[in-house]
Amino acid sequence: MTISKELLDELLKGCERPEDLLGDAGLMKELKIKLMERMLGAELTAHLGYEEGKDAPADQANRRNGSSVKRLKGQDGELPIAVPRDRDGSFEPELVKKGQTRIDGMDDKIIGLYAAGLTVRDIRTHLEDVYGLQVSPDLISRVTDAVLDEVREWQSRALERMYPIVIFDALRVKIRDADSRIDLPLFSGPLVNRVCSPFVCHHSAA
Repeated sequence: MTISKELLDELLKGCERPEDLLGDAGLMKELKIKLMERMLGAELTAHLGYEEGKDAPADQANRRNGSSVKRLKGQDGELPIAVPRDRDGSFEPELVKKGQTRIDGMDDKIIGLYAAGLTVRDIRTHLEDVYGLQVSPDLISRVTDAVLDEVREWQSRALERMYPIVIFDALRVKIRDADSRIDLPLFSGPLVNRVCSPFVCHHSAA
């Protein structure tokens, strides 16, 4: 899908600072919320069989029944999403499932930190410092308990007999190129039982 230049210009009106676009109350976060709410509304339309604002079929008892606010935690912090409801409670959204409280792979982040040996307290501190998320110890425990066997298996896995390690060193040298002098890194890398010949990288470091 291609977004037109005119639409981008309209969206970016009033964005003068980085925080206007990427901040906690910025355009990107607001746009994400609005798009998710629009998709949830489309899911409910498909479930009920009639468009919002139109009359429901006369023989259909299930109708739209307002919405409830669900606060999802993700990389963008907390996202308050208005999730539409139906009268008989049969609507099961796919985008944001019932009982779901996290998006953007938050479970994977928790599992990765736990597998690295961090405690529940360490994980809470890391998520709050890096992502601005306040996650309860109970939530972390429920996530890690769900994959505890896999995590323990990974932590106790057998190590390989040998791991190859490659070490590179660089010496910056000045080289004349036409009428200018440029800095280039001269790399050397030791190999097993011998040292490789130095080679010049033709991309100067920033």
